[in-house]
Amino acid sequence: MKPAKEQLAELLRGTEEVLLERELEARLATGRPLKVKAGFDPTAPDLHLGHTVLVNKMRQFQAFGHEVIFLIGDFTGMIGDPTGKNATRPPLTPEEIAANARTYEAQIFKILDPELTRVEFNSRWMGPMSAADLIGLAARHTVARMLERDDFSRRYAEGRPISIHEFLYPLVQGYDSVALQADVELGGTDQKFNLLVGRQLQQAWGQPPQVVLTVPLLEGLDGVQKMSKSLGNYVGIDEPPAVMFGKLMSITDELMWRYYELLSFRPLAELEALRAEVAAGRNPMEAKFELAHELTARFHGEAGARAGRQDFDQRIRAGAMPEDLECRVLECAGGEIGLAAALTAAGLTASNSEAFREIRQRAVRVDGERVEDPRLTLAAGRRYVLAVGKRRIIEIDLRPA
Repeated sequence: MKPAKEQLAELLRGTEEVLLERELEARLATGRPLKVKAGFDPTAPDLHLGHTVLVNKMRQFQAFGHEVIFLIGDFTGMIGDPTGKNATRPPLTPEEIAANARTYEAQIFKILDPELTRVEFNSRWMGPMSAADLIGLAARHTVARMLERDDFSRRYAEGRPISIHEFLYPLVQGYDSVALQADVELGGTDQKFNLLVGRQLQQAWGQPPQVVLTVPLLEGLDGVQKMSKSLGNYVGIDEPPAVMFGKLMSITDELMWRYYELLSFRPLAELEALRAEVAAGRNPMEAKFELAHELTARFHGEAGARAGRQDFDQRIRAGAMPEDLECRVLECAGGEIGLAAALTAAGLTASNSEAFREIRQRAVRVDGERVEDPRLTLAAGRRYVLAVGKRRIIEIDLRPA
């Protein structure tokens, strides 16, 4: 096992907060494998890259020889996690939970080593718990402490209903740490309250309190909102390789480094060297190709990554596109801009009327795809390759004003 300080440097990469860092270093220094827990409620059947930030951190612990516990909250899933919600979340049925859990297991093993991953279900210890045991657990916490949670306090102040069973969710999640005797619990920044409840309950049960390590919520393709299927700014890990590769190539250069930090498995030293090369003049698109290849290969294999690159080249670099393609930064109000206005602002057409005419004549391509709808809009937070005919080609970095 590597020295504690070497492990710590890599484990702190891309983290939001560690409570407490000195405790983590002290436990790493013991040289024993730590029990590292992360809980997932099976509330959806598929994952996107935003979900994998946490799983990637689990993989780092696993690579250092620690015991990784992937906890599927089949019991808590029947309660419904209220985190970040302004209303009670409806619980899932046992059948929905079982189906989603099977899908989760299949997807996480594209990142984690199945031979070294311990999969647990919290119904194993919560199912046999008696009503008296549950009341005893509830006695370990106070209503005042519960109302310190932002979502609970906001709903209470606004007169929105809070069901009693919702108060049980943080307690059950915290008791999971007691049952597993966790050394470390991982979670998103929105889970901080629940993770700290785990520390408190472990102390109440006479256990050393777990270290809490939170990871940030990954920004989506727009670089602004967190990655979300409902917002359409996501990259699904089960999407076809061509779609995944193309979406990753659409992100801005600035967002690329964020994705490298949170999603890449390349060592920190390599990333620092790569960033220095780009700062010294290397084309950032080459670095983006490497990122898109690494992430696509992770979920679709090398053949899938090569196919994604080939599709990208055929679509985006069709029409003898120059290697030193000019990139212009355009700003737009309202988070989007009409295609005709974008063509004019980029200097590809002299006016919007000319742009509309070129679109109607099927002379305009966006990211290699011919466009015929003059009402098409482009969303801010992404890059686009715009072409009018075969010779007027430019890349735009579209940003919100």
